[in-house]
Amino acid sequence: MKYMLLVCGDDTADASGMAPVEPWVTDLDDRRVRLHGHRLALPAQAVTVRVRDGEVLRSDGPFAETKEYVAGFDILECDSLEEAIEAAARHPVAAIGAMEVRPFYEDEDAEGEIRALDAELTAAAAEGDIDRMVACYAPDAAVFVNGREHRGVSALRKRLSDVTGPVTREVPDFQVQVDESIAFGHALVRVTGSDNLLHITRGYRNIGLRWLIAHEHVSSATSSDTEERS
Repeated sequence: MKYMLLVCGDDTADASGMAPVEPWVTDLDDRRVRLHGHRLALPAQAVTVRVRDGEVLRSDGPFAETKEYVAGFDILECDSLEEAIEAAARHPVAAIGAMEVRPFYEDEDAEGEIRALDAELTAAAAEGDIDRMVACYAPDAAVFVNGREHRGVSALRKRLSDVTGPVTREVPDFQVQVDESIAFGHALVRVTGSDNLLHITRGYRNIGLRWLIAHEHVSSATSSDTEERS
């Protein structure tokens, strides 16, 4: 399960004797517990935005005037809340400030959504529906086929238009790795009228409420690819 650690500093605390955070980061990175994290700028650089009666109200500074502030964040993947709490307790800032441990909302299946996107691409190709195929890609997607680059929707649409008729895609192997708003996948794909497999590597980006293909590299699969599959 994923947890967000909000690193809460205290501007009245003496941080001169605080232990460095790098060993904590290295340890969790090595154990593949920490997925992502970063420091944040000081509250004085924050901008608070509100909308009232359709008017955008902007004020400089944090949401609330307080001596405690969010100094950074870390995203952990732990087996239990207790494991996340143990990791938070070892963070150096816990000795002078506070660590808020909050589980992610779990009503999401990013890998399932990406696999559904690939199934939609397969169905659209089978019908020769270029609009549906293009809709699977981000507007600024970069697609590389045999070393040739096709960047953006217009170039992608032109490339797909050069393919005559519907295309049957068989996907014997498809693997995905997801990390928050980005994901990577690689697949072996066989298309109509060919015994050769294509090796497709993709980068995905979460845009709003859906995943789209942001980068794609297509090349002929090597003999080692097919041997590993068998």
